[in-house]
Amino acid sequence: MTSFSMVLLALGLAMDAFAVSITGGMVTSSINILFALKIALFFAGFQMIMPWLGWWFGRNIAPYLECCNYWIASLLLFLIGFKMVYESFQYKENKQCLNFKSISVLFLLAIATSMDAFAAGVSLSFLGPDIVKALWIIGTTTLLLSLLGVSIGKMLGHVLKRYAELAGGVILILIGLQVLVGHLGG
Repeated sequence: MTSFSMVLLALGLAMDAFAVSITGGMVTSSINILFALKIALFFAGFQMIMPWLGWWFGRNIAPYLECCNYWIASLLLFLIGFKMVYESFQYKENKQCLNFKSISVLFLLAIATSMDAFAAGVSLSFLGPDIVKALWIIGTTTLLLSLLGVSIGKMLGHVLKRYAELAGGVILILIGLQVLVGHLGG
């Protein structure tokens, strides 16, 4: 997996956190840099922990799945990507606003937005990139996009949520396709 592919993967995985950060910026009345940093650190932290857990899981079962590891990696990326694309068209206005200043709310949102990162971590274990480098890229990308998301949410409103998730899904599908074509091509 190339560095460019890792950046694309990081962008795809960070789109959920970006979209939720936009929401946080929209529904929170008083936003300062500490608030934005708190959201970004929660999301980036979980976006680094979950792929590591997936990678660890995949490394421990990889010897048993070596015959089909590229198929599994591609399938996981396709499923995550198609799920994100589907969900981007299912967006509905929430009548209740979440309290983004609550630690428990941020904790639950960070877990929810990083579940796909676990599956991506399993894929990474089959593809064999430097996991530390991948986690660094994923975490940094999520941190920066979450900070940007809070700012955009405050400025531009709810219109962007659907498109961020759609873009993330398409990116993951394209990476899955690249993995599959690369494996089939030899």
